[in-house]
Amino acid sequence: MDEMVAILDEDNHVTGAVPRSVMRRDNLRHSATGVVVLNPAGQIYVHRRTATKDVYPGRYDFAAGGVVAAGEDPFHAVVRELDEELGIAGVELTRLPEGDYADENTRYHAYLYTCVWDGPVRHQPEEVAWGAWMSPAELVAKFDEWSFMPDALALLGPYVRSLV
Repeated sequence: MDEMVAILDEDNHVTGAVPRSVMRRDNLRHSATGVVVLNPAGQIYVHRRTATKDVYPGRYDFAAGGVVAAGEDPFHAVVRELDEELGIAGVELTRLPEGDYADENTRYHAYLYTCVWDGPVRHQPEEVAWGAWMSPAELVAKFDEWSFMPDALALLGPYVRSLV
């Protein structure tokens, strides 16, 4: 089923809702979430997206998150996405500055967070193909070697670099 996505104007006001497929096809501005997951040792959870993802398939990422559904509160969306993608629930989320991202594949307003998790990570098989913990320095070294999500690099790369 094609989920409904809230569409935003340039001032981040909801102007309507369309099916996700239409949002992707027309590259309509929407809301999305992202959360950097750290463990108590300060390592960051890095994962590779599956080849079936609708945008940036097979790329590496260091944030769990996704599109905010029509009528969904962004905070509830980040909680939902973190649980769906990585099986992480019941954590304290710390807000990071919000941001905007746009390229030829996607345009959105980002609600960004970080959290600390000291438990097992359970991948959603439709979304996550591989994952591992990396120190911030190891992750930053991979920025030039691996094909990462360009939005994660733009929006959360500076935060990760500040941890090195």
